[in-house]
Amino acid sequence: MNPVPDDDLTTIRVDPFLPHPPATVRRALTEPGLPAGWQMPGSEDFRLEGAHRYTPTSVPRPGTNVSGSADVRVPAFAAERMVSVRWADADGSGSVHRTITWTLEQEGRRARLFLVHEGFDPDDPAQMMARKIMDGGRRPHVMRAPGSALDRMPCGSAHTECRA
Repeated sequence: MNPVPDDDLTTIRVDPFLPHPPATVRRALTEPGLPAGWQMPGSEDFRLEGAHRYTPTSVPRPGTNVSGSADVRVPAFAAERMVSVRWADADGSGSVHRTITWTLEQEGRRARLFLVHEGFDPDDPAQMMARKIMDGGRRPHVMRAPGSALDRMPCGSAHTECRA
């Protein structure tokens, strides 16, 4: 990954280390139904298919151009290591479009999960407020939520080991 300075106002970057094998983290990212265990409500409709669309929901954030509902599509993926989603606020204004990319890298027998959330307009005060809120929430959430969901995933002969 190319390092980007923290002062890049167009992007949020987070890269938690997870004490789980990459295959287990990959399942949490891509297996139908599993992203809902740690992403926004509505993510249970996610499918790892090109051009697939789904509609996650969140709390509306006044003053941020975030209505609480998003139109999300899957424009790109590499099943073994990357998923990218294109996110547009479903309010119909067409003013907010962002890309969120999850990239998985193996570190020893465990995984590092890179999140890159791009598309914030530094000249738009509402988008900068949304970035501030999302950045403040993304860091602790991305550090905690996937690991918590991974800890709850079933292990066994049909699946790879859940912990390295």
